[in-house]
Formats: sequence, structure tokens, C-alpha cells
Amino acid sequence: MGSKLSRRAFLTAAGTALAGAALAACGATPTPTPAPAKATATPVPPTATPAPKSVELRVIWWGSQDRHDRTIKVIDLFQKKYPNIKMTYEFVAWADYWTKANTQAAGGNLPDLMQHDYAYIAEWTTRGLVIALDDLVKSGALDLSDVSPELLDPGRIGGKLMAVNLGSNSQCWNLDVDAFKKAGVDLPSSTWTWTDLENLAIALHNKLGIWGMGSGLGDEQLWGAVYLSLGQWRYSADGTKIGYTDDKPWIDYLNMMLRLEKAGAIPTRAEDLANYRGKSVEMQPIVPGKAAMGYHWSNQLVAVWKAAGDNRNLKLHPLPRVTGGKSANYIKASMFWSITAHSKNPKEAAMFIDYFTNSTEANDILFAERGVPIAAKVRDYLKPKLGRSQVEMFDFVTNVAKDVQPCPPPDPPGHLDIVNNVLHPMVIDPVMFGKLAPDKAAALLREEANKILAAQKK
Repeated sequence: MGSKLSRRAFLTAAGTALAGAALAACGATPTPTPAPAKATATPVPPTATPAPKSVELRVIWWGSQDRHDRTIKVIDLFQKKYPNIKMTYEFVAWADYWTKANTQAAGGNLPDLMQHDYAYIAEWTTRGLVIALDDLVKSGALDLSDVSPELLDPGRIGGKLMAVNLGSNSQCWNLDVDAFKKAGVDLPSSTWTWTDLENLAIALHNKLGIWGMGSGLGDEQLWGAVYLSLGQWRYSADGTKIGYTDDKPWIDYLNMMLRLEKAGAIPTRAEDLANYRGKSVEMQPIVPGKAAMGYHWSNQLVAVWKAAGDNRNLKLHPLPRVTGGKSANYIKASMFWSITAHSKNPKEAAMFIDYFTNSTEANDILFAERGVPIAAKVRDYLKPKLGRSQVEMFDFVTNVAKDVQPCPPPDPPGHLDIVNNVLHPMVIDPVMFGKLAPDKAAALLREEANKILAAQKK
């Protein structure tokens, strides 16, 4: 291709040509004009790709030491993949997590990413503390194309995706199979009742001299489970009041706890508060063999079994149910990742969630510790690699899903207040210390919870 002439060269050439033409017209022989030299093109350097901007992300989660170790390794891998992203992190025990998170929220200093829970995601959405992720999915920063819609639904509030499920999960009883064998006690049926639990715990204690049941009977989720087994829930559908009308099932449950403590089949309340409640799962009595049974969420088995030792034989079992009731189990998101409203880098935060969800490299490390992965390709990738704890967890979730209740709605704003300021300090603790009768405690729970829930709607 010929080089373009400058305007000056063009005019010069044009003038010369016109002069030559005029001389030819007059019969004169024109003097040949030398052809202009071809211009040499100056190479243009390629446009340099701008370096990605440096980004800092803060992230916080709760969990066991095993979860901390795995998550930190994944963060290191993510930073190697994206060197421009620097991540700082915090991890705390469940008992302290929401106090810390709420303090940060009040100070306008939430991290970019936070691990979230089904019980609180609706409240945090209402408070405007987490952002919708739909636009980040549309942009491609967060790819959820390999995830079934029903696995994303737990994170939807008001039709918007506010959080990404980190694994399918269900509540369970953890049974020490060897302890049962040593005691000569049969494992319970899948439809066992709270009465069966009480009898088994006392029998195991009497024969083995350990607690039949470890810590956990005072967990707020079991308050809900008692009523879910009856086809009810702890809160009304609109979240403005207690959802059940009869306090007797809860009174019966509190009386059961008192009988078990008196029999020595569970830790005393003082010991439970001092050593177990709110502590990591590695510290629960079933881990060192001080109890034959424990209450957990299914995803916690990985950490529990690792802490207990590979030589242990543990089995997950459905929750006990009210006599004559239905299953007290449901399948839920074990936990979520959410991006907070204080994040200045939501795109990069979404990229981390994407990596956590879809990367087989990352999930080689995570290894279903937070529950059964939601991405189909990750589940298929992990299946041939599963160890005993993961196989037990996957099998339990698959089997229990055949007989479960629909997942209850997220707990309303005010739930955290009820749990921390009413259920434990004003109801369960006074009952177990002999300072309040179960029937009065149940009435007090209803009264105080209704006040809190009503105030949220004003």
C-alpha cells in the first residue's frame, strides 16, 4: 500500500503536474519531474495494557480452627491468581461473631465480605447492610450458571440475591458408634423421639460413666425444631410475634433438660457455660470421648472427626422429633458469603465468591467443610476424593432430604436480640440453675419475644 503524502507534498506535486500540462499544451517539451520519494512509515508502539488497580479486600468468618486453616489457604491461592488483590481477614468463634459484626456495622466499618447466616440475612438486608448481587452475576464477575436455582433461593430476600449459599446442610445428632457398642445400646431409629433421646442418654451414662449427650440442648435452633416437628414455627409468617400458640411442647423440653442434668447424663449448666457453649466444635465433649452423642450441623462433622481422630467411628442421625410429630429436619444453606454495603470493591469481592464457589483448586482445600458444594462440577470433582467424614456428610444430607420439612423463612429482625437477651439469659439459664420454673420461663419467652418483634415493625 502506498504511503500517504502530506498536504504540502500533495500541493507541490499537483502544481508541478499542472505546469507540465501547460507547457505540453504550448508545444514545449516539459522537463521530467522526479517522482517523490516514498515516505517511510514510523512504527507505532502497541498500546500497553494498563496494570489492574491495586485493591484491598477485608473478609470475616466464624468457625473451627480447621475452617480457618482451609479458608486462609484458599485466600492465598486467590491472591496468587489475582496479584493486584490484597486480602486481610478476621475469624472468630460463633459466640463472638455477631457482636463483632454489629459493632463494625454501627461504626460504618464492615469488611467487604462477611460470612452470613440464614437466621440473620433477612435482618441485615432490612437494615441495608448487605448489597444485592444480581448485577454482579449479570456482569460475569460472579458465575452461578452451574448452580441449581433451588440452591440459590435461600439467599434471596424479596426476590433479590443477597447472599450465596456455601453448602447444603441440615441439623443432626452425631453418634459415637463405638460408645454405643461398648454400652450394648442399639443406635436409635431415624424416627426417634425426644423421649427416646432421654432414655438413651441416661442408659449410655449409666453404662459408660460419660455423658450420654454432650453440649447443645440449649441451642436456639432446637427451640425451633420442637415446633417444626409439629408443623409450626417459632415465629409467625409476618415475623411480628411468636408463631405457636401452645407453650407445652417447650415446657416439656425444658423439663427434659432438667431431668437429664439431674441424672448426670448431660453437663451441668455451669460446666456447659464455662467450657462448651459458644466454643468451637473441636472443643465439644464428643471429640475427646466425654460424651456418646452431640448436636451439630452436618457440615461440622469434617472438623469434629478431624479433631476426634481418624480411628473414631461417628455417624450422623436425624433430629429427635416430638412424639407423634413429623421430621424436625430441613435442608438449608450452611452459611453464606455476602458483600456488605460498606465495600468499596464489590466487583473484586464477587470474584472471590466466584472462586470459592467454582474453583476445583480451591475446593480441593475447602473439601466440603462448609457443606455439600452447590456447583455441580465441584461436587462431581470431589466425589472420588472424599474421606470418611465427607462421605458420611454427603450420605446424610442425601438420605435426610427424603424426609424433611420445608425450609422455614429467615428469622425476622429482632431474632438476635431474642436469642442473646431473652432465650439464654432470661429463660434457659435460670431454668437450669433452678431459679425459674419451666412454665413461667416459657410464658416469659413469649411475652418478651413478642415485645421485641412488635417493636421491629413500628
